[in-house]
Amino acid sequence: SGGNQQKCIIGRWLLTKPEVLLLDDPTRGVDVGAKAELYRLMDQLCRDGIAIILTSSELPELLTVCDRILVLSEGRLTAEFSRGEATEQKILEAAV
Repeated sequence: SGGNQQKCIIGRWLLTKPEVLLLDDPTRGVDVGAKAELYRLMDQLCRDGIAIILTSSELPELLTVCDRILVLSEGRLTAEFSRGEATEQKILEAAV
């Protein structure tokens, strides 16, 4: 399944003992159960001291899993939100 493929790819990268992982839409095309597993894995990696930079086209996903959200528009940083201050509305406004 797509979720297993994502986990295998992340596992391969973890063999390199990274300090930072860049995950580009890692839950795209996976079912709800696989998403939950990937979220748990990302949470554990953060607890283990690995920083994760996550891009996602799903705003609810960003609001759920991110400690900080940076919004880019036309290649420029337009906003930065902590978990507590970010909302879908604020993110969308900053993106235009």
